[in-house]
Amino acid sequence: MKTTVEIPDALYRRLKATAAVQGKSVKEYLIEALRDKLAGPATKAARKTGWRAVYGAADPKEVAALQRIIDQEFSGIDPEGWD
Repeated sequence: MKTTVEIPDALYRRLKATAAVQGKSVKEYLIEALRDKLAGPATKAARKTGWRAVYGAADPKEVAALQRIIDQEFSGIDPEGWD
């Protein structure tokens, strides 16, 4: 099916450049983007593996607590010892 969509010039330039970098046509890139958007977050996460499957799904409070622990542990490292 064909359709016509008006896209702001600046957005279209970004779309075209991003598609080109990924080696895709604008049509291919748009179809993939629409499929991803319509699939919803659960389907997108299922296609990803490793840390990418849960990135962004963690509780921000737990992430902040973990970051505090990491920062505390790294604060005890002497930067001069890295050489």
